[in-house]
Amino acid sequence: MEKVIIIGSGNVAEALAHAVAASSLHLVQVWARNAARAKEIAEAVGSPWTCRPEELAAADIYLLAVSDRAVAEVAAALPVPENALVAHTAGSVPLEALPAKYARRAVVYPLQTFTRGRRIDFAQVPFFIEASTPALQVELESFARKLSRHVLHADSARRAQLHLAAVFVCNFVNHMYAVGERLMHSSGLDFELLKPLIAETTAKALDASSPLGVQTGPAVRGDVPTQERHAAMLDDETLRTIYRSISQNIWEISRKI
Repeated sequence: MEKVIIIGSGNVAEALAHAVAASSLHLVQVWARNAARAKEIAEAVGSPWTCRPEELAAADIYLLAVSDRAVAEVAAALPVPENALVAHTAGSVPLEALPAKYARRAVVYPLQTFTRGRRIDFAQVPFFIEASTPALQVELESFARKLSRHVLHADSARRAQLHLAAVFVCNFVNHMYAVGERLMHSSGLDFELLKPLIAETTAKALDASSPLGVQTGPAVRGDVPTQERHAAMLDDETLRTIYRSISQNIWEISRKI
């Protein structure tokens, strides 16, 4: 499996196009319904592109880097050769979302956050793969190892659990940064002042055998008066609920250590 077509125009498609182009694989084409983005991505990696289904090229593997809800629709609509490998890249979408007409179906899920314009070192990104047959699994692993050093097998149920955990440690954590930024700005303070704290908190979690062992703050200490003062300072009822719920959860979990 050397010839690759990237299908999609979002952040994952862009990142994969750069990774494939930089590897020993051959990026045959970028295909996307969004012509402007397909052109932008393809030109950045020196690849042909198209937005027309009838111009979809031949390849060994078609990587669907599209939104979760579009996986089944796009896979069914495109004129992909039935003997080709069709793989989607979604963490929470089961293998069976790909049409049964493709005997060679698979999932290649890179566990990372992708942002437009940011380059990722794919060699360090864990890839979780799943294939429709054991023989295809072997082929798929060989393909994935040309992009990453860390390739693991994960069925749809385990991959969904991975995706859930990723939402907590990535999306939710980043949202807390945004909340912190808003609180700082409301007092005329710069978010830059929190960055050393963010860096050390992250470093501790990565260095520790478990993040539970390095938890700090009023919640783990059971400092209810401070928690109530904090809650009273929040002028948003939703944030007060989040603050109290997370504080209670921290306290309960810390008591079980």
